[in-house]
Amino acid sequence: MIPVAIIGASGYTGLELIKILAAHPEFELVYAATSEGETRVEQLHPSLEKVVAMPVEKADAAAVAEVAQIAFLALPHKTAMGFAAQLLERGVKVVDLSADYRLKLEAYEAHYCPHIDREHLPEAVYGLPEFYREAIKTSRLVANPGCYPTASLLGLLPFIPYIKADTPIFIDAKSGVSGAGKKLSATTHYVTINENVFAYNPIKHRHAPEIAEKIDDKFDTQVQVNFVPHLLPVTRGMLCSVYMQLETELDPVEILEDLYRDEPFVRVRHRPVDIKSVAGTNFCDIYATMNGTSLFVTSSIDNLLRGASSQAVVNANIISGFDETLGIPKYAYVP
Repeated sequence: MIPVAIIGASGYTGLELIKILAAHPEFELVYAATSEGETRVEQLHPSLEKVVAMPVEKADAAAVAEVAQIAFLALPHKTAMGFAAQLLERGVKVVDLSADYRLKLEAYEAHYCPHIDREHLPEAVYGLPEFYREAIKTSRLVANPGCYPTASLLGLLPFIPYIKADTPIFIDAKSGVSGAGKKLSATTHYVTINENVFAYNPIKHRHAPEIAEKIDDKFDTQVQVNFVPHLLPVTRGMLCSVYMQLETELDPVEILEDLYRDEPFVRVRHRPVDIKSVAGTNFCDIYATMNGTSLFVTSSIDNLLRGASSQAVVNANIISGFDETLGIPKYAYVP
């Protein structure tokens, strides 16, 4: 058993990590922490009473290094990189669920804040297994993608080789409220989101440069990415619809099936996808169709799992040399 730690155990992604790791056949959850500690997992998350019983410590990098080989950081950006640097210096492998290592330095500082761990940033590997698997295998620092980039990139990357030159990509993305985390805000208040849907940070959202950067990484091409996120009045789930112009007509389903045929967590659908069929799983469902050279691609994921916690454990499986499907949830919350 490989001993692992969770730093940031109090949030939704922390809870999902606990649930997956507590039942994992090869990882042993030996350390859970928050910024305050002095409680227990079953008190922090009452749903885990009589399921998981362990103390919650005040986060301390030296204490983590004494007991764990891999640490999952479910922390806000900026906080995560300060803690990750301490862990890496002590020989602990890190899967970071924040945005701190997902972008190159210039783009990160333009959209987030000054980076305080420039030493380790260049060695971070983007944790989208379908496109970075070989690099993840030898990494000690995985930048786990968030929900919006995961759903968007899995849908659009297969078609970048066919995109019409000098045409933009439009992404219409919709997320459940759990993607905003536990902290209450005016936009996530019940009376605001109930029976309501609205866009936020349209075009200017900071996931747009992340998506554009990964397209350039994989295909050495720069495209204009127009990204518009929306908040849905549902607890969990994400649906991303991508619109692109291609150079020629083609069979988009054939493209998807050829690329993802052997991928365990991508399902190519022959009808439009929905969020209920992936809720509670690590699957990404994708559907595509064309009208002439106009392409429509839609993908769905569970924002807390494939968009965060279960994908993080997949990445830990890969860096540990395990089958990446080991201990990963596959059964959807249906009905």
